[in-house]
Amino acid sequence: MNEIIFFTHIFFIIAFLFGALKIGKEALSAYVILQAIIANLFVVKQITLFQKEVTCSDVYMVGSILGMNLLQEYFGKDTAKKTMWITFYCMIFFSLTSYIHLGYIPSKHDTTHQAFFSILSQAPRIFLASVATFFLVQKFDILFFGILKKMAQDRYLTLRIVVSLVLSQLLDTALFSFLGLYGIASSMFDIIVLSFSIKLIVIFTLAPFVKLSKRFVRA
Repeated sequence: MNEIIFFTHIFFIIAFLFGALKIGKEALSAYVILQAIIANLFVVKQITLFQKEVTCSDVYMVGSILGMNLLQEYFGKDTAKKTMWITFYCMIFFSLTSYIHLGYIPSKHDTTHQAFFSILSQAPRIFLASVATFFLVQKFDILFFGILKKMAQDRYLTLRIVVSLVLSQLLDTALFSFLGLYGIASSMFDIIVLSFSIKLIVIFTLAPFVKLSKRFVRA
């Protein structure tokens, strides 16, 4: 059942990505930012996928970077850079307000505090690793995708995006694993290979739809 939900989830992400493209660059920027925040929120839930334990956030991570690539492709590098900084700002804001929210003492009639605590009270190390990784990966992706775009002279969009996503997600997986989990997890190699494998499935499932994106760009 999780595998069916997983592939439905990927198609859901690409459908809303095309919808954001249709609305315009502001909507696509907002979509990138929202996925970055959601990825950091949903990373705490563990699921069984292809008989392995993984998190629920990998689809959002790939979707956010894909959206960033399309921003750079259709609206320019400056737009992508601005979105990167807004994403970083919003992630910091969301994380800090989450801790403020947990600081309020619940009333005796409240039934939600423990649920909020379980979801929002990530360890400071995980929070810092997540924010730092996302920022560095987005920065790398903008630079690397720009190099690919120049080398290909604006051709081979699908290939450029696949190459960019594969390298950026390898960097994302390695950085987050070492910054957030080193010394805690029993096998860093297993974690990196498993997480990266799931991201590759997401990337190659999304890839055939990339060439359709131009049809949705608002003139």
